[in-house]
Amino acid sequence: MQNTSDFWPENIQGAISLTFDDNAQSQLNNALPCLDDHRLKGTFYVNPGRKSTWKEDLPRWQQASQNGHEMGNHTIDHPCSCNFGFRKDGYCLEKLALADIEDTIDRATEAMNDLFPEQAGDRSFCYPCYQAYVGSGENRQSYVPVVARRFKVARGGGERPNNPRVIDLSYIWSFSVQGHSGADMIAYTENAVEQGWWGVICMHGVGGDHIAIETSAFRDLCAYLDQNRHRIWTDTIIHIADYVIQRRETAT
Repeated sequence: MQNTSDFWPENIQGAISLTFDDNAQSQLNNALPCLDDHRLKGTFYVNPGRKSTWKEDLPRWQQASQNGHEMGNHTIDHPCSCNFGFRKDGYCLEKLALADIEDTIDRATEAMNDLFPEQAGDRSFCYPCYQAYVGSGENRQSYVPVVARRFKVARGGGERPNNPRVIDLSYIWSFSVQGHSGADMIAYTENAVEQGWWGVICMHGVGGDHIAIETSAFRDLCAYLDQNRHRIWTDTIIHIADYVIQRRETAT
């Protein structure tokens, strides 16, 4: 297996991004303070206006953005497969068209440009439920091209880390860690770094909310990344993607 450690800045062996979906309150209460304590930056994929607590929580999300954490686009409506049964109104991927996806993405972009102006529109995208299609059967089609026209990088699912030389930036892979221990996440990190790759960890609740990990597990991971910052680059999706793009262009 090809080692790509020479891809990264001097003395850096590999990269890690910590990502969080669905603007959960436990991320504000538990994840953000831990990140800040360890001088780490995370990427938070939010759905503007979707949750009943959005307005109440917004000032804290805005402060996080001003402190250098990335607020990523996760759509307004969070469309997933009909098989989940999340909504009763029929709004689900098998019944949507590409125009519907464009609408929910673009409305989120408009809201985020207004609410998080310090990002200057420079943000990544995250596929709700890791799913990147609309329609079904012969009419099923990918909406990755819709995303690729709007964002330089987008996060999907997939437990392996990303080879920065070849991964399709319009759908990078991430390890969903609900229920996993700090040791599990550290092992994933070391596997990525050993190859010189870019590991992406996906979290939802931290010490609460849905499909959560324990706060203690997250603390263990943050402490490890802090202690190893001399060889592991931990940063937001957008910042590492910017470097990957630049590095690829230089290599070409």
